[in-house]
Amino acid sequence: MDRITAARGTELRCKGWRQEALLRMLENVLENCENQQELIVYAALAKAARNWDSYHAIVATLKSLEEDETLVIQSGKPIGIMHTHRFAPLVIMANCNIVGKWATSENFYNYQEQGLIIWGGLTAAAWQYIGSQGVLQGTYEIFQSIARLHFGGSLAGRFILTAGLGGMGGSQPLAGTMANAAILCVEVDEARIDKRIASGYLQKKTADLDQALAWILHASASKESLSVGLLGNAADVYPELIRRGIVPDVVTDQTSAHDLVYGYIPAGYSLEQVIALRKSDVNKLQADAGASIAREVSAMLEFQRRGAIVFDNGNNIRTQAVQYGVKNAFDIAVFTEAFLRPLFARAIGPFRWVALSGEAEDIRTIDQYILEHFQDNEVAVNWIRLANQYVPVEGLPARIGWFGHGDRTKLALAVNAMVREGKLSGPIAFSRDHLDAAAMTHPNIMTENMKDGSDAISDWPLLNAMLNCSSMADLVTIHSGGGGYSGYMTSAGVTLVADGSADSDLRLKTTLDNDTGLGVLRYADAGYEEAFDEIEQKGIRRVNV
Repeated sequence: MDRITAARGTELRCKGWRQEALLRMLENVLENCENQQELIVYAALAKAARNWDSYHAIVATLKSLEEDETLVIQSGKPIGIMHTHRFAPLVIMANCNIVGKWATSENFYNYQEQGLIIWGGLTAAAWQYIGSQGVLQGTYEIFQSIARLHFGGSLAGRFILTAGLGGMGGSQPLAGTMANAAILCVEVDEARIDKRIASGYLQKKTADLDQALAWILHASASKESLSVGLLGNAADVYPELIRRGIVPDVVTDQTSAHDLVYGYIPAGYSLEQVIALRKSDVNKLQADAGASIAREVSAMLEFQRRGAIVFDNGNNIRTQAVQYGVKNAFDIAVFTEAFLRPLFARAIGPFRWVALSGEAEDIRTIDQYILEHFQDNEVAVNWIRLANQYVPVEGLPARIGWFGHGDRTKLALAVNAMVREGKLSGPIAFSRDHLDAAAMTHPNIMTENMKDGSDAISDWPLLNAMLNCSSMADLVTIHSGGGGYSGYMTSAGVTLVADGSADSDLRLKTTLDNDTGLGVLRYADAGYEEAFDEIEQKGIRRVNV
């Protein structure tokens, strides 16, 4: 089968741009995916569709879908077409939602083997992944926050140690160099290292730790930015650096540590050995992966004891470490609570837009609008300037920017007007990460240590999804964790299409105002002063009880 890429241009295969947009977003996640043959987009297991029959059925249905119909998808499998109305979502989906006491990794794998379920990741099965850029800005903002809090505002001359160069972790080397640091990224799969070099996200590679350290330490001493991919296993490399007395300034990990079967590779194993062991002795594979994670996290804790800034980058590695004997793993802070919560309390988070025509000039036009009309948003303006300089196009041209309540709506309506006036060559799709103010409950990542103790209350993403359906979004989805994430999180995603129409104006304004408004209310309900300030400034209506 020919490799799938997203359609470009303005020729429609569907009955309208809304349907065509969602089809191109589906194709785009596969164009940017880690393993197209298996429909896996990132994170070892996160899939775009349940299987190839389901994929082809989704494509055929989108091509025939009417404006007043809604396609229902259950864990990557199309179920039916419902007659709704032209302001209803075109697609609603639920991926990997298992009843609480049954939501274990063992049950997930069984359901997956039976062909009943897939893990949709956050943006994979929701057709919202835009390549490594999708997490690039968030990683960059974390590094910038660390610079402000701990290093006088700059990471120049600083050494970042991390691991993982997959679909999520692949953003780390470029984020590190954009923040002016020297960053060493450990990765067990040479193909992933080569892919990041080919995409422009990574500069150098080696299998020699001495060579890698020589490059990194020279760059640090010279205050030069540099990214190095080291072929190796973090469970070996991190303890070895401890043994040598080398303490990086910043330490984290973005391997697929959430999944001990399909994600994290144990020390001493080749990729081929792991694939064989998945079939012959999965219990041994899990035990050995868990033991390796315990070694790595123990080293991270020792780095922290010796003065490094150490944080969990959202892959459940601390949880796995606790289960395999590292009882104080949660002495390591999670990135959201440590660095980003004041932004989330104002519903400022990762907002995304995709040029459905495939014309990169459309993104540059929107970039210029942001530079001219959002000068008071320092985070967004700084990022747009950097993205123009450093971020290569992956798949359909796209951009991400951290915008909050009101600003997302302002930008989307302006873009819809540009489409209407012919200033852009085609419609634009808007989405956001599921890691957003009202859209995720994850007590070990997004909602860890909430002020009011509401860490595990998953009402919020469910309300978010229902509200976005009520607000006329084009696609709405509810996800829960799969594999090693089973039972740990629930999230909601949304996609909107700016096709230049008055109907799009209504959809964009209603959905984006309500999506971020609920986020502010969620944090106000938990007692965050930033959220109360945002309510007062923006006139968000809160019911006082």
